[in-house]
Amino acid sequence: MESIVIQGGIPLQGSVESSGAKNAALPLLAAAILADGPVTFHRIPHLNDISTMTNLLAWQGADVTYDDQDRLTIDTRAANKPEAPYEMVKTMRASSLVLGPLLVRFGEARVSLPGGCAIGARPIDLHLKALEVMGAEISVEHGDVIAKAPNGLHGGRIFFDQVTVTGTENILMAAVLAKGETVLENAAREPEVVNLADSLRALGAKIEGDGTDTITIQGVERISGGDIFTIADRIETATYLAAGLITGGDVTVSKTDPKLLDAFLARVKEAGAIVETGDDFIRCAAPKRLQAVNIHTMPHPGFPTDLQAQFMAMMCVAEGTSLVSETIFENRFMHVQELVRMGADIQLDGHTAVIKGVEKLSAAPVMATDLRASASLVLAGVAAQGETVVSRVYHIDRGYERIEEKMRSLGANIERHYI
Repeated sequence: MESIVIQGGIPLQGSVESSGAKNAALPLLAAAILADGPVTFHRIPHLNDISTMTNLLAWQGADVTYDDQDRLTIDTRAANKPEAPYEMVKTMRASSLVLGPLLVRFGEARVSLPGGCAIGARPIDLHLKALEVMGAEISVEHGDVIAKAPNGLHGGRIFFDQVTVTGTENILMAAVLAKGETVLENAAREPEVVNLADSLRALGAKIEGDGTDTITIQGVERISGGDIFTIADRIETATYLAAGLITGGDVTVSKTDPKLLDAFLARVKEAGAIVETGDDFIRCAAPKRLQAVNIHTMPHPGFPTDLQAQFMAMMCVAEGTSLVSETIFENRFMHVQELVRMGADIQLDGHTAVIKGVEKLSAAPVMATDLRASASLVLAGVAAQGETVVSRVYHIDRGYERIEEKMRSLGANIERHYI
């Protein structure tokens, strides 16, 4: 078992580079299934979820080549297994992303229901209903989705009952090679969706409206290989900025895009931080003490649910009382009790956490329950006096590349221990 051990209480200072975004890279890798030629992906992060996806594509028969420059080439022309078995994808929520591409390419697919973090339901039924509109025959057997489209997929008008990022990405990919026009209404507007649409267009897809709630896709017979570039990881960027703020420090993240973090930066300015931005960097300097700020998670362009836990950690040491409302996932407060173990004053009222800021957090052994919760505990650990041990850190390796190395570059005393 691995753990992260932190000697806290050191204000973090300096600059760190953002990695490519995991949440953008995963659908991009799935899109390689559609391409009639090798696709070279640039700025691919080295993460467990990425390894799971590339291992799955290789198992399906794809040729996968990694180099040492965050560049990956995938050629799926020889792929012949339209499956994603449980043993290969049980740790990854994004397994559903291969369903649409496999189905439209092979006319059939068998994909295990998603695994990953236990933060609540991520209903794949929205994906399945959309594929049925496009002509698929769907059944669920023994934990697997079995989809068939003996006559191929065709376009249709699809309204998502709720905003779903992976659902939008999945059906967007399926629609690229489907016959006719597909219109996605109440589509997700996240930057990762736009990155996927931009990349598919570069390979020959016909897509309009990404970044809005209505996306229109004209099916094409084929898309080619080519080069694809992953956007900066906005969640990782904000996590390191939050690490500076919670410790009273001054941190700059480079190779990122400030436009991806409007909601987060607005809130930290409200909390008293000095924020400086350029074309490809963000700097956040802490005030003498952060001020309490309320947040309410929403689909993009609202405050991201993937930053709720990290922002809550900051509010634990802010002056005043803040309210953190979670509207996306019903179980995304599992980090609260671990923060309380470190001296935080937090009360839960349904989907809202009431946080009364304390002057200092105290070190304690804590346990990560999901990817972003683990990040919040690392933030609390670098701020707390004494030694904090964060266990079950395999969660953090799903979404943060070289987190100890990057934290140490900012001055943190942090190490990984192997038991």
